[in-house]
Amino acid sequence: MDFTTITLAVADGVAELTLNRPKALNSLTKTLIDEMRVALGEAAHDAAVKVLLITGAGRGFCAGADLADSGFPNDGSRSPGQQVAHSMEIGYNPLARDLGSFPKPVVVAVNGVCAGGGVGLALAGDIVLAARSAYFVQVFGPKLGIVPDVGVTWYAPRLVGRARARALALLGDRLPAEKAAEWGLIWEAVDDDKLMSEARALAARLAKGPRRGFAKIKEVLDASPSNSLDAQLELERVTQGELADLPDFREGVIAFLQKREPVFQ
Repeated sequence: MDFTTITLAVADGVAELTLNRPKALNSLTKTLIDEMRVALGEAAHDAAVKVLLITGAGRGFCAGADLADSGFPNDGSRSPGQQVAHSMEIGYNPLARDLGSFPKPVVVAVNGVCAGGGVGLALAGDIVLAARSAYFVQVFGPKLGIVPDVGVTWYAPRLVGRARARALALLGDRLPAEKAAEWGLIWEAVDDDKLMSEARALAARLAKGPRRGFAKIKEVLDASPSNSLDAQLELERVTQGELADLPDFREGVIAFLQKREPVFQ
């Protein structure tokens, strides 16, 4: 597929997906969402792709939904609220689900403003880096009178707790990258000129890891919040039993005993 609002490049096991509407701060439209979903599907099923790296072109990561021209058609039969709900049903929510269930490690490099639904895109990453000049802001409530979406209300309380998640949503204040890292919303804030080199280095490191093992790590961690301790222990037991029968585990044990780095299949 020839993309018009994103770019996708695959090299050395890493698929680098760049939101590419820099003049609009990479705001989300139906076309961008559709193209992202296609790219995610391709990367998920491409055996050559071990890691996904997401970033934005220009001076911003993603400013959220494009309120000037979303690209979601309305034949006039839907009210504004119905239209918003419809666009979420066929666009934003499926994208959030695709990101949340992506079976390979996802690194996100936030290179500037990250607002509205863009926050949800960023928080869906497994490891999120941000430039020191970047910031996160939820304008839904104080500016638009609506609730955060694209998964923000699911991710934020789990990452920073009730008090901080509510204050961010109700006040709409900017959260600088360094404080976001301090609070645990993201992994790390790095110097602006080192953002992409750091993100690519992380992605390259993950690309050398055990594909099945990393996929199962994501599954087991995602199951934890809704499991009891006993259920989680059982899930760990079953998963370890599956993974320990694979060649990667044998290679890992041999490499450990030989005091060298493992070479996974």
